[in-house]
Amino acid sequence: MPRPIEALIHTGALAHNLAQARAAMPDARVWAVVKANAYGHGIERVYDALRSADGFALLDLAEAERIRALGWRGPVLLLEGVFEPRDLELCSRLNLWHAVHHEAQIDWLAAHKTHQPHRVFLKMNSGMNRLGFTPAAYRSAWARLNALPQIDEISLMTHFSDADGPRGIAHQIASFDEATRDLPGERSLSNSAATLRHRGLKSDWVRAGILTYGSAPDHPEHDIAHWGLRPAMSLRSRLIATQQLQPGDTVGYGSRYTAERAMRIGIVACGYADGYPRHCGSGTPVLVEGQRCATVGRVSMDMLAVDLSPLPSAQVGSEVTLWGQGPHGAVLAIDEVAQAAGTIGYELMCALALRVPTHMTD
Repeated sequence: MPRPIEALIHTGALAHNLAQARAAMPDARVWAVVKANAYGHGIERVYDALRSADGFALLDLAEAERIRALGWRGPVLLLEGVFEPRDLELCSRLNLWHAVHHEAQIDWLAAHKTHQPHRVFLKMNSGMNRLGFTPAAYRSAWARLNALPQIDEISLMTHFSDADGPRGIAHQIASFDEATRDLPGERSLSNSAATLRHRGLKSDWVRAGILTYGSAPDHPEHDIAHWGLRPAMSLRSRLIATQQLQPGDTVGYGSRYTAERAMRIGIVACGYADGYPRHCGSGTPVLVEGQRCATVGRVSMDMLAVDLSPLPSAQVGSEVTLWGQGPHGAVLAIDEVAQAAGTIGYELMCALALRVPTHMTD
């Protein structure tokens, strides 16, 4: 019998979450963002559920080839553009749209020989300070691109640093609007947080990233229930042992947890080698047979311990949901687990280990 841990990818949740993005911005077209192997869910696994998107946005040529191999003939956007001149040959062959965020990429396009002009997304650094032309340099970059016969159409793009927080996006919108005044082209502005929190923003293309996978982009201010999202990934295992503790007994490496009373704990076949965060301390929520319980002690490589006090009937073989959709309609959002580990849901999704069997379900 294989070790009783698995990840389930919920295709119905993926389709539902993408529809929520469209409902939030009904006048915009929607990119389904599938970078990082669809945030750890697997491009091939999510593809059919996300085919209602207007396009797929991703990071590199290998991911683009996978999307095309699945049969997608619509728009595909390289969010960081190309990394060297010869990448443009594959962009021409696969009909890829790509971001342009520095002068070298314009130089490469100017030297590129192609019979098929390229659709590019010219990126502005409006305050994120990662990629993009400064507002002062943006119009000059646009003019250079617009003069090239290799360019078919130029769209305008930026990325928000604070759409999920109190600072908001007004300062970046003001910078973007001033620099792009009277420039033609479609706009791609909204990431997941802006799509949900700033619905009045005019954006021709929205980039549905983390919301697609059932994580709230502004957790803990709002949870997934607030935004009408569903977990697209569930990490499940089972109890493989139980222990009866007396007051003063300790649990796990370093004896980080000491029982203050008589209690029963369960040992779960899941650890940091499966992608569960080692930094989750005692008190991290888990579901046992759909009942909310909590971890005790340190997470080990292959196991972790949970307090079974809320569920005295739990036995070896009882189902444990580490995050996602549990039995009896119970839900444990990945954001709650991530918060206990001092990180975000994105990291947990992307860190799912290869040794965890992964299956698709509705």
